Amino acid sequence: MNFLDFEKPISELIEQIEKQKQIGEKSKVDVSVSVRQLELKLEETRKNLYSKLSPWQRVQLSRHPDRPYSLAYIESMTKKDFVELFGDRTVKDDKAIVGGFGSIEGQTIMFIGQQKGATTKQRQFRNFGMANPEGYRKALRLMKLAEKFNKPVVTLIDTPGAFPGLEAEERGQGEAIARNLFEMAKLRVPIICIIIGEGASGGALGIGIGDKVLMLENTWYSVISPESCSSILWRSWDFKEKAAEVLKLTAEDMLKNKLIDGIIKEPVGAAHTHPDKMFSIVKSEIKKHLAELLPIDKKQLVDNRIDKFSAMGVVKE
Repeated sequence: MNFLDFEKPISELIEQIEKQKQIGEKSKVDVSVSVRQLELKLEETRKNLYSKLSPWQRVQLSRHPDRPYSLAYIESMTKKDFVELFGDRTVKDDKAIVGGFGSIEGQTIMFIGQQKGATTKQRQFRNFGMANPEGYRKALRLMKLAEKFNKPVVTLIDTPGAFPGLEAEERGQGEAIARNLFEMAKLRVPIICIIIGEGASGGALGIGIGDKVLMLENTWYSVISPESCSSILWRSWDFKEKAAEVLKLTAEDMLKNKLIDGIIKEPVGAAHTHPDKMFSIVKSEIKKHLAELLPIDKKQLVDNRIDKFSAMGVVKE
């Protein structure tokens, strides 16, 4: 398991627990009492540590190398009946975007997510979760397919941003994202968008227009990353913690500003500590919101979605 700098007290306690267990195995001595005391102390330390995280620490947690990615959520929630679909029918298949049909307790759903990759090789294969225009066009193709068969859409957002390369711009990155915003706003099926990690800029927004937009507790959603904001305003990455504070990018800030519809609490220790529990919580949230959205008339569903996003921000004439 990997640990961030501020998780050092947790790593030290886990190390002590492992040493106690090893001593017990080697000497055949009962160490269950001391191990239990350390485990209780670990649980208490986790509660205290994760109850007062700074915005920058939440950004770090959203990027934790052990944090589960989209495919892990999809495969767990659908009990591996997920059928992945490929290609945008124009250029190629973008590996940074995954999508296809799966079911949760008999309800077929179109799942679309950004996939980063767990190893260095996988990250390169997935382009670190940064989609090209064909990725957003693939996502839109799958959404239209879901609409054709009257199936709800669930998107899982986790990206440092859309791919900024020259070839992406040449193939129409801006147009592809703008097209998705336009089409998602009027898609005639329920859409639930869940930010499970990083929600950066238009790269996240390209699959982020939904009837319900939810954020996991330790995620962030903003027009720009703290590092990029710091480099623009202060000509240095050294002020990234201050940038994270002023950007108001945490789930609590986003809910307070009425830019999302809810926060999904993570298990104590964050999603990477108890991934199976996190999968179960997200699954329950999807079921709850689908039960609310599915009975709504299609026209009313679209009208509500457009009204919700139109009401965001302040307009002065």
